[in-house]
Amino acid sequence: MDASAIDDVLDTRPQRFRATVGVVLIALACGLGAWVFFRGPSPFAIDVWWNQLFASAPSQPLLVFAIAMDTVGGHLTAVLIVPVLGALALFLSRRRWSALYFVTASVGSALLVQVVKHTFGRARPQDILIVSDYGSFPSGHTANAATIAVVAAVLFPHLWVRIVGVAWVVLMAFSRTYLHAHWLSDTAGGALIGAGAALILAAAFSRLRARDEDRLAIRSARKTDAAAATES
Repeated sequence: MDASAIDDVLDTRPQRFRATVGVVLIALACGLGAWVFFRGPSPFAIDVWWNQLFASAPSQPLLVFAIAMDTVGGHLTAVLIVPVLGALALFLSRRRWSALYFVTASVGSALLVQVVKHTFGRARPQDILIVSDYGSFPSGHTANAATIAVVAAVLFPHLWVRIVGVAWVVLMAFSRTYLHAHWLSDTAGGALIGAGAALILAAAFSRLRARDEDRLAIRSARKTDAAAATES
């Protein structure tokens, strides 16, 4: 095997790992959904405990925060505005394939959530504080938050991006359970699906995104050389 072939193998290993992890996460989410479905209508003990924990200690500031997260993390804001604006920003920065990756991950995650919702048809908590759509498992808001967090970490592999992404997913999951819109296990399923979809598509788009980065690197090198030539 020549050097270029070895490099190709080494380059594909991280992408295969991402794809494998993504498939495993989605499989875990589906397994959790099946467990929920076949055990019957009663929620898990931890779901009941978590739900009652917030019901016993309501807080107006936390309620306002949770409602704000409901607006930002769902509806047109999360489904349309955030993906479009994010993709537009990436496109204008000459990262066309990254823009398509972002949109595809957002749409793919949302579609997968709806498929799983209608497959298992879990009832939402009876004390829900907002109006929501059909199906409690998985949490679409949390899935969307996880998709955005993973996409951001893939495109901008910095520690602070990952920390902010994890915090965003945790806060979204908290807000969904605080509003009693979901059981705690629903948010776990949503996080698994959102992250899994983003990782699988990150692997699928890896070579195409690399073209953008190579093109940007060449452009930057040419500008540097031109600036050096002008100074000399």
